[in-house]
Amino acid sequence: MIAWRYLRARRAEGGVSTMTWISLIGITLAVAALIITLAVRTGFRDEFVDTILGANSHVTVYKQTHVNEIGQVTREIRDFEGWANRIARVPGVTRTAPLIKGQVMANKGQANAGVEVFGTFYDDLLTIPRIAEPESHMGDISQFEKGVAIGSGVAQELGVTAGDKIKLISPNGVKTAFGTSPRVNVYEVTYIFTAGRWDIDRTRVYLPFEEAQSFFNREGTADEIEVMVEDPEGVDDMLLPVMEAAQEPSTTWTWRDRSGAFLRALDMEDNVMFIILSVLVLIASMNITSGLIMLVKNKGRDIGILRTMGLTEGAVLRIFFLCGSLTGVVGTIAGVILGCLFAINIDSVFSFVNWLSGGGVWDPSIRGIYRLPAKLEFWDVFSAVALSLSLSFIVTLFPARKAARMNPVEALRYE
Repeated sequence: MIAWRYLRARRAEGGVSTMTWISLIGITLAVAALIITLAVRTGFRDEFVDTILGANSHVTVYKQTHVNEIGQVTREIRDFEGWANRIARVPGVTRTAPLIKGQVMANKGQANAGVEVFGTFYDDLLTIPRIAEPESHMGDISQFEKGVAIGSGVAQELGVTAGDKIKLISPNGVKTAFGTSPRVNVYEVTYIFTAGRWDIDRTRVYLPFEEAQSFFNREGTADEIEVMVEDPEGVDDMLLPVMEAAQEPSTTWTWRDRSGAFLRALDMEDNVMFIILSVLVLIASMNITSGLIMLVKNKGRDIGILRTMGLTEGAVLRIFFLCGSLTGVVGTIAGVILGCLFAINIDSVFSFVNWLSGGGVWDPSIRGIYRLPAKLEFWDVFSAVALSLSLSFIVTLFPARKAARMNPVEALRYE
């Protein structure tokens, strides 16, 4: 009751000071910033990993380098169907697909683009989530075997749409008596997809498997086997069974190998950002100490009277602890509400910021994805709340303890 009366009292009566309001606003903003950062961190990592796993294999299996019948050093897999079938029977494997890969030049009129061609079967293409069910698409994927499927970035670079024709130019083409001449084939664009990753949409072209074999001179062979597993996070445990199932000398390359350095950099950045924002919460909480010290000074006479009336040190400590901690509690609650609302409506907020700055705030060629994602997790919000309340309670103890130990004789000496 006494703590609540002190908090409601006007400043002229020795009540809550401006410093307390500043600390309340500071804690609110600090907690909101921490929650927003944690939500964006979680959303960005989940979106990035989802685009990796949704458009790429979890494990890629290669044949170890060997010399073929004509003396060339190669990695070609002749029994690719046997490899795919045996690996598919490994527990935990959900999908296998032979693949042809090659880098070529795509051309339409005066426009050119370097692209990476993936030769695959139509049924296997339908099992790639970010391709079969993209964010947006044009054309009909069921017509894939009559042409090619290309990323929206490739289509934009070449200025084509579904139904147009493009040229694929490979330097390792037709072998003649005068040497190897480039191979130039024309294909109809039957399907345009937006996978959600700039580097995928900007470079990827899918070609029917048998056509890719002919185009890259891979008749009767495949370059690699794509493997999808039930638990991508536990992919390292699948490597030995997968290589044993191949029954030939093989090597593997996982999605962690492909993007592990970037993910480790994200984790390091996350830890650093959490520490920095925790310091901001601490600074905001320290303002509680300043406001509470001023309140104790203003209420020195009251403390002396209460002590002479029989109020114990513990009771006085609880009064001023409640005064200070209530600021932290209210600021934390307000920060949680503000941070969650910001994270939930981050698309609208980001659109406004982008409009305000004239566009170009988010460059997908640098960040890989097209938007700033945010994902609220219970433990992220809980950690922010726990940190804020803990710091608020700790910094409140010192001035509250000082008030409790105030000598009532000294407090009333000049009254």
